[in-house]
Amino acid sequence: MPPSIKTLLIVDDSRVSRMLIRAFVLASRPQWIIIEAASGAEALEVVGENRVDFCTMDINMPGMLGTDAAEQMISRHPKIRIAIFSGNIQDCQQSRAAALGAVFVAKPVTAKSVAQALEHFESIE
Repeated sequence: MPPSIKTLLIVDDSRVSRMLIRAFVLASRPQWIIIEAASGAEALEVVGENRVDFCTMDINMPGMLGTDAAEQMISRHPKIRIAIFSGNIQDCQQSRAAALGAVFVAKPVTAKSVAQALEHFESIE
C-alpha cells in the first residue's frame, strides 16, 4: 500500500521555525504536501481554500494568538489535528491547547519536538 499523502499547514511568524518544521517533517514524510502561513489570519484563509489534515501552530504571533486561530479552525474543520508549538510553556497555554484537543509541543523546534507532533497527528482517536 502506498504511503498516505497528507497536507500539513505550518503556521509560525518565524520563517526559521517554519523551515525547520518543514525539513524535519519531509525527512520522514517526503510524500506530504506542506503549506505555510505566517499568521493566524493567513492560516484561516489557507484552511478555507485547501483540505488540510494537520497543522502546527505557534501561539505568539502578530494580530491573532495561535490558540484563537486554532479554535476557529477546529470549529470550521473539526477533523483537523493540531499541534501547538510554543516557547510559552505556562500551564494556562498547555491547558488551552488540551481543551482544543491539540497537543502542546515546547519550542525550540527539534527533531524530537516534530516527532511528538507527528505522533499526535497519526494517532488514532
